[in-house]
Amino acid sequence: MATQLGLALPARTARGRDDFLVAPNNAMAVALIENWRNWAGAKMVLSGPSGAGKTHLVHVWAQAAGARIVNAADLHSDTVPELAQSSIAVEDVDRIAGHLEAETALFHLHNMVLAEGHSLLLTGTPPAAHWGLALPDLASRMQGATEATIDAPDDALLSAVLVKLLADRQLVPRPDVIPYLLKRMDRSFAAARDVVAALDAESLARQRPVTRALAAQVLDKLNPHGS
Repeated sequence: MATQLGLALPARTARGRDDFLVAPNNAMAVALIENWRNWAGAKMVLSGPSGAGKTHLVHVWAQAAGARIVNAADLHSDTVPELAQSSIAVEDVDRIAGHLEAETALFHLHNMVLAEGHSLLLTGTPPAAHWGLALPDLASRMQGATEATIDAPDDALLSAVLVKLLADRQLVPRPDVIPYLLKRMDRSFAAARDVVAALDAESLARQRPVTRALAAQVLDKLNPHGS
């Protein structure tokens, strides 16, 4: 039986299209990303919970479209003309709500990118209607975009996500580990990411393979008061 050696191997985050797990909760988003040349108005909004795969899809699209990727919080008006020379993805737009400098920069970037004939992809956690943007013109432009939401995962997808996250860290769990985790962990992509990171650290620290017993200890540490 294969076991996980106690080596500090780097986590490899696979972000190619073939690495993305398509399921009912994200199928619409994947279809729109793959059909990006036909976006209405050449722009799209992608929303969903933390760890849902938004950044993975952003990278898939950026590779296909020859686009750049920036975080909304890093936008400044003086860099907008240069950024607008190609298609671009702007991540975590909801996090700049109320920050007028960043909102203004995004407003101008939106207009310039589209005027130059490029495409624009924007992401946030809630749907665009709930981003709370202070600039009315910017808010209306976000809400006018084609939008896809990635929903919370079902058992099959959460299991596949755990397998992928473990593989990214070169971890080989015992067969009973994932069914055990599915019954006891919080049901979100973010929780899956946290659990796998903790399993990796604990496995390395203890020089032990990823077993059900190790998983139980990790879950107890992450949720000491129980569910």
